[in-house]
Amino acid sequence: MADEDLSKLTIDKSPAPGRMKQRRRPVLIAVIAVIGIAVAVFLGRTILYPTVTVEAAMVARVYPSQAFTLLNASGYVVAQRKAAVASKITGRLVSIFVEEGQRLRKGDIVAQLESDDAAAVKEQASANLRAAGANLEQARAERADAAMNYRRDKELLAKGFISKLEYDSAETRNNKAEAAVSAAEAAVKASAAALRQAEVTLDYASIRAPFDAVVLTKNADVGDIITPLGAAANAKAAVVSIADMSSLQVEVDVSESNIGMVAMKQPCEIQLDALPDTRFRGEVYMVVPTADRTKATILVKVRFVDNDPRVLPEMSAKVAFLQRQMTDDDLRPRTAVYGDSVLMRKGRSSVFIIRDSTLVETEVTTGEKIGDMVEIRSGVTAGARIVRKPSDSLKTGTRITLSEK
Repeated sequence: MADEDLSKLTIDKSPAPGRMKQRRRPVLIAVIAVIGIAVAVFLGRTILYPTVTVEAAMVARVYPSQAFTLLNASGYVVAQRKAAVASKITGRLVSIFVEEGQRLRKGDIVAQLESDDAAAVKEQASANLRAAGANLEQARAERADAAMNYRRDKELLAKGFISKLEYDSAETRNNKAEAAVSAAEAAVKASAAALRQAEVTLDYASIRAPFDAVVLTKNADVGDIITPLGAAANAKAAVVSIADMSSLQVEVDVSESNIGMVAMKQPCEIQLDALPDTRFRGEVYMVVPTADRTKATILVKVRFVDNDPRVLPEMSAKVAFLQRQMTDDDLRPRTAVYGDSVLMRKGRSSVFIIRDSTLVETEVTTGEKIGDMVEIRSGVTAGARIVRKPSDSLKTGTRITLSEK
């Protein structure tokens, strides 16, 4: 019994409640201290460096023409001379000699249709012309013989050597010979006309460029049936589409209320969406004398003063109608900011660049005014974010938040 009681005895190794509390107390104190230090640092920075709400602006690339622009309009580049090159005869396309973008001269062969039948007709017309020519020579020989007999019989009749009947017969033969020559000459002319027609028909099989142009699209391939109207099933009318690049103009819609600001030969500046860093000189070429009553606009055509191979039909374009002609210097872009973004301090101009959430004051050199903007010649570059309408209290290191305007 005593042994059994001893085996049930165990040692309790769990820590006493008071001892656990003593171990947890330093950890809690450390956590509270860290939190306190973080709060103190945050409050200290907030007090020393208060956050200021500012409005941001971008340093931009602008053009001086903006300062003397009367009106802006948008539209598209359109070729004033363009064509869908087709054939005047029906035939199968056997060759095509051009690709998109290829430059053509007037008369260059674009494509070739099968022409065996037209060539055969030409050969027949040529043979008919040779036969008509031979008949004319024969008729002329007979006329010469008849005329000689007629003159001789006329002399013999005067001398009484032949009868009047013989003379009349010679005269009739001479007249018939004259008529035969006239008929033969007409036949030669008809045969020559038929040959010319056959040559033209054969030439129709060679599809040529009607003017100097650039190939825009190919609309048919070898093996297609080409017809003048393209009415047959699976037939094509146009082989290629071409445009004269020297006839490119920008067509824009101008509101009726603003059309008074537009005049013939008025200087313009053209900007293409495809070439945003380039400006092109232009001038008003035509104000179309009718209005679109559904849009209350009038179509204005603006021509390019300088041709540029990068300009293509159907490009989106913006046109600025100007007060005066642009100079070469006006075509050069400038770095500029809004005038109220520049702060004057002690005779020096500066702007505040936004970097992350703080400001960096940067001295700049200003130039001429461009509308409500001012040129920046040094100090900042295009694309930088700066503060719009900075206050005198701002300085380098100021922490900021951006206005939601």
